Amino acid sequence: MPETARKILITSALPYANGSIHLGHLLEHIQTDIWSRFQTTRGNECYAVCADDAHGTPVMLKAQELGITPEEMVQKTQAEHQADLATFDVHYHNYHNTHSQENRELCSGIYESLKANGYISQRTISQLFDPEKQMFLPDRFVKGTCPKCDAPDQNGDNCDVCGATYIPTELKNPQSVISGATPVLKDSEHYFFDLPQFEDSLQAWLNGGNVQPEIANKLQEWFEQGLQQWDISRDAPYFGFEIPGAPNKFFYVWVDAPVGYLASFKNYCDKHNIDFDSYWKADSDAEVYHFIGKDITYFHCLFWPAVLEGAGYRKPTGVNVHGFVTVNGAKMSKSKGTFIKAQTYAEHLEPDYLRYYFASKLSDGVTDIDLNFEDFVQKVNSDLVGKVVNIASRCAGFISKKFEGTLRLPETLPPVLTEMQTASESIATAFESRQYSRAIREIMTLADKANQYIDNEAPWVTIKDPEKQAYTQEVCSVGINAFRILMTYLAPVLPTLLEKSEQFLNDSLTWNSAQTLLNNHQINKFKALLQRVEMDKVNAMIDASKEDLKAAQASAKPVSGPLADDPISDEITFDDFAKVDLRIAKIVKAEHVEKADKLLKLQLDIGGETRQVFAGIKSAYQPEDLEGKLTVMVANLAPRKMRFGMSEGMVLAAGPGGKDLWILEPHEGAQPGMRVK
Repeated sequence: MPETARKILITSALPYANGSIHLGHLLEHIQTDIWSRFQTTRGNECYAVCADDAHGTPVMLKAQELGITPEEMVQKTQAEHQADLATFDVHYHNYHNTHSQENRELCSGIYESLKANGYISQRTISQLFDPEKQMFLPDRFVKGTCPKCDAPDQNGDNCDVCGATYIPTELKNPQSVISGATPVLKDSEHYFFDLPQFEDSLQAWLNGGNVQPEIANKLQEWFEQGLQQWDISRDAPYFGFEIPGAPNKFFYVWVDAPVGYLASFKNYCDKHNIDFDSYWKADSDAEVYHFIGKDITYFHCLFWPAVLEGAGYRKPTGVNVHGFVTVNGAKMSKSKGTFIKAQTYAEHLEPDYLRYYFASKLSDGVTDIDLNFEDFVQKVNSDLVGKVVNIASRCAGFISKKFEGTLRLPETLPPVLTEMQTASESIATAFESRQYSRAIREIMTLADKANQYIDNEAPWVTIKDPEKQAYTQEVCSVGINAFRILMTYLAPVLPTLLEKSEQFLNDSLTWNSAQTLLNNHQINKFKALLQRVEMDKVNAMIDASKEDLKAAQASAKPVSGPLADDPISDEITFDDFAKVDLRIAKIVKAEHVEKADKLLKLQLDIGGETRQVFAGIKSAYQPEDLEGKLTVMVANLAPRKMRFGMSEGMVLAAGPGGKDLWILEPHEGAQPGMRVK
């Protein structure tokens, strides 16, 4: 237990106010909530806040589509989000939205401070403008042909084919996602935050233990490319806050979204007489932590700390970055029923199941978390029902029926109890460092030992011997105390099971409760604490998610681009897949491609025929290391003319990216030209 209580503020990334909470969101909110509950049960002064991210073009357009105002849509979505999070026992001291008076005042104040300190500049830029909708188009509302490789139907900021990044005005044949019209160039004055002035302080902060090492290393790419001034303004029409002194100019959503952390906490502080400045002033001794997904790292770890510093606020103590959720080894898919909303899950399964499963998978790293439903069912039934709750159910009946519900421990405690108590700080360290999976493993090891103790002492046998009645009471009392210690450690993970357990134990638990034992204590009659999870309920949930998709498709207008929230492209049939001609290919020659950041030019022998292929694997391989190796290529892919030449196929590779990218090298015995089946 810490000698002095810490002052801690925790936030989760703000859910966007144009869609429902789903399993991907829940990973982050559950991770945050576990850490918040852990800090509270340890006796620290801990607050957790969140809000809906309300502003931006997608919200504005979605509201137009629904025939309501953006404000009405935000209010409706916020109420839905709060209800979903409460269902999963995610507790925030305050859940606000960014379209609030507190956020308006804080954004204006931060902007004025940045401007006064010399960090804001203005200049005219040319942007794509939709002549039909009479609005400037954000990056993701433009589609066109990649300026680097000529791939069609690419987003306005990056190419999915060659990996190039660019600005929308560089697109060839641009088209508005909103209206389908051909955009025109139009000049507009914009406001910029001078991020390069903070290079040294950002480097020191990133390398000072405030982010995970892999995140600090990844962000070095931005410094290597040279930090650029950040465009913080958007033109009308735009749903957001107008920039002070700049009519028809609005703060870009990524300005006011992180300020929403401050605004939500300010709203709570004003209601509960808490000193807001003591958490956010530059010399604060409080701790501030953000929990976010890896897709928004650069906003939180470059722009946000620089803005805070420039405006005279403190930087975060830590930014904890997590990976994405996959289901059964693949991205969440609406067509497969694995894009599951929080509400749909809760209609079929207990929220504690998901909280436990995520905790058993979460580490302090940035790796993706796979929700494998067969493993999910097995783990919940084996660990929670078969190990933890089983201890209470095995012992409680004897205590209630034979000993009037009274616990009585032996004078000499068995080693299993002292070992469980001793594990407190090791488990606490694992929770503190967000290594939840390690904490769960330690807790389940203790549960195994407690069950082994009960197996060895066999109270169901000794209860039949009149001379061993007192001994049976002691064994079962040890078992109930072992269950109580386990629930003390699992309390941050399983709030609902904790509440039921406290009612059964006739006790209230904090982290320090593990160091005390219940003796000569009256417990209540045992009632089933947790039911086994059945696979048919999982399947029903998946089927219901498919039905949700059908209903949405029947009622919704066709939407493309940023408004389409299905992260999975259309599925193909087996016959479609059978058309793909996979061949063994020998890399005869490999060379760098001038002015290409990610491509290597490969000459591939596929058995009597040589193909030229451009492959985006430069980050992982030197050309000389590839020559002579075998790989797998898609041989019947239509040739594509690129800026660097004709690409006549595709090399298969796998991995998270960067240096961790591997060509699929076949086993020995494969020959160029052989088909892969």
